[in-house]
Amino acid sequence: MDGRVARPVTILWLLVAGVADTSAGSASTGPSDGRAVELLSHELAITLIPARHQLLATDRITLKALTPQLRQVSFSLNRALRVIRIQQRRGADQLPLAFTIQAPGTRPEGMGEREASLSGEEEQVQWVTVRVDAPAGSDRTLAMEWSYEGVIHDPPREPRHLRFVTPSETAGHIGSEGIYLSGETHWYPDVPGARPIYRVRVTTPEGWEAVTQGRQRQKQVTGTSGDRSVTADWEVAVRTDALTLVANRFVKASREWHPPSGDRIEVAAYLFPDDAQLADEYLEASIRYLEAYTKLLGPYPFPKFAVVENFFASGLGMPSFTLLGSGVVKRHYVQPFALGHEIVHSWLGNWVFNDPGTGNWVEGLTTYLANYYYDELTGKAEQAREQRRMMLLGYAVYVRPDTDYPVARFRRKSDPKDNAIGYQKAAMVFHMLRREIGDGAFWAGLRQLVADYGGSSAAWGDLERVFAEKGGRDLRWFFAQWVEGAGAPSLSVAEAVTQSDGLPSGAVTLRVRLAQVGPVFRLHLPLAVKVEGGTVHATTVAMDSADQVFTLAVPARPLSLRVDPDFEMFRRLAREQLPPMLNMFVTDQERSVVPPAGGTEAERAPYQDLVARLASEKGGQDSGQKPVSVQATDQDAAAARGSVLILGGPGVNRAADWAARGCGSGVSLGRDRFTVDGRTYEGPSMALLLSCRHADRPDRVVTLFYGLTPPAAAKVARLLFFYGWQSYLVFRDGTVVARGDFSSPREQLEVRFDARER
Repeated sequence: MDGRVARPVTILWLLVAGVADTSAGSASTGPSDGRAVELLSHELAITLIPARHQLLATDRITLKALTPQLRQVSFSLNRALRVIRIQQRRGADQLPLAFTIQAPGTRPEGMGEREASLSGEEEQVQWVTVRVDAPAGSDRTLAMEWSYEGVIHDPPREPRHLRFVTPSETAGHIGSEGIYLSGETHWYPDVPGARPIYRVRVTTPEGWEAVTQGRQRQKQVTGTSGDRSVTADWEVAVRTDALTLVANRFVKASREWHPPSGDRIEVAAYLFPDDAQLADEYLEASIRYLEAYTKLLGPYPFPKFAVVENFFASGLGMPSFTLLGSGVVKRHYVQPFALGHEIVHSWLGNWVFNDPGTGNWVEGLTTYLANYYYDELTGKAEQAREQRRMMLLGYAVYVRPDTDYPVARFRRKSDPKDNAIGYQKAAMVFHMLRREIGDGAFWAGLRQLVADYGGSSAAWGDLERVFAEKGGRDLRWFFAQWVEGAGAPSLSVAEAVTQSDGLPSGAVTLRVRLAQVGPVFRLHLPLAVKVEGGTVHATTVAMDSADQVFTLAVPARPLSLRVDPDFEMFRRLAREQLPPMLNMFVTDQERSVVPPAGGTEAERAPYQDLVARLASEKGGQDSGQKPVSVQATDQDAAAARGSVLILGGPGVNRAADWAARGCGSGVSLGRDRFTVDGRTYEGPSMALLLSCRHADRPDRVVTLFYGLTPPAAAKVARLLFFYGWQSYLVFRDGTVVARGDFSSPREQLEVRFDARER
């Protein structure tokens, strides 16, 4: 994981980022929504047999008929599960119910595409239609009991991305390495859009521990020596659209947290034995974030919060627990953008749901509160500013104008462009909203949103209503521009001149002309004028046209003018304004790689897999990228039109010295040492990732990666593309020991005044 924006889960967006899946469906509340039935509760009893990948289950389902004409109900269920029988309870009697199963790939008669889509991917689902008789009288509830079984065996696969880390791909798995059953598994009968409560009794082999949403009521060990099992009872009293259950050989540690509301909340860590010593670190961090966000968002809505270690790569937030891959658990995944992000999802995404038809606002707001605002909250102003800069940087790098789309169209993250729009731009939208209506109204609006929509869905329009009400102003223009419209303003200082004639001694008038290229945005732009004596004159101007003049009176001769110096306003940075970095190569439409051609076979070996991976990329029409071109010599690299990646240092790749030309005299390269940013590094454990401005094309970069020995290079090569945000990174034994940026050749929003100008 590298940097504060590109992380492995988010998440890890980041990383990383990973990331919670919060595209929830709306609950059925009555016949006005066009449905005939509401699913009220499940009472599940399941036995999990990891060695055979097997699930044995009964499910007592309680439904409410919303129409007296109810004659059948269709349920989704994993196609790998076999329904043994379905019975209806009437008093003490169990009466068999007739049911039919739809042919693969078809939906029940009368079910629309949107309704079916609420249950997920159709190829994973079978539809079971059950014949019922609607109850007579005022009590329209009916109960049925399902018995079913089958094998759930979809081993997690590594995600199919070179640079962008997402959770491993699985629709659900029961195996000796662990158990993961989610809403996408369809491991219990469900009705599209339902949001029921659950009781779950789960039986696992001795030594295993099952975890799901809600509260564990009891646990007992049964059986004889050599054939013992563990049975745990869980209660999920908060209505939810999907139930996730995991199990493994956990060591549990827990504490009681006493929030201001007075309710006792269990905070737990379910970790593998090798990581059990990390429990206190995760428990302390969880309580710290819970206390901070309870003050901002209102009472914590669940009876527990648990950190649960997963047997595959993940960073997922579910109601009352987060599921973190073992790899990130070992990396002390307790940062605000990591564990803090998952905890904020307890309120946003797992308590207040997205309205699936109107876009995903949850990830942007969660990113703002966790990945960004926690730095503000804890007094780290410079880190907060850097986060705002990185949000603009991510958008500039990954979102081309011709592939941009509105924040309102974001649903879920599948590539870096989605991350830049749905997470980073959306987070900046909430930052600008806060500046627009003020801190008091913004935080009051957040608490009102959680109070009004907890347990139900909210759409972007609902957010607009709440914040407009608390801010006491019409925000239609703001949401139309920043949420419903695509793009970002492109700004420049077209002119900046001073005038002191006829003014009081020392006073100066500064005339500034700002320009927007492309679509015109309504903006509130901070300006900072540094004057003689070192003081800074700060003001904010309102801009709503393509070309606008502002006159500022300052108390002394200005030395410099900076527009939006602290990145408070979302805007597009031109690529030639960005510091050189590997990610500019990654996202260039034309790219070339120069493999090592010199040295020994052992010296060339660490780079071969990188060359093969890049050469296998086919580009794509949506990304606008051409396939990576493999160049043979430094002359070919210099002639290439796009950005260039050179693998191997002096003596191994003849293009290495050419690569460093764009970085100036502060960089020198050798076979046994290198100097960067004025500091020299040597020794067999050192490696360097260096990006320089292309000497002939300032919007392109030349990146060099090499190690002083083959082992030093090999330790970095596998994860090279996670280190894309700085101009240089120095590694010792695969760990970053120094990093930094080279300045941009020009900044369109900064003017330095000539010392002779009066």
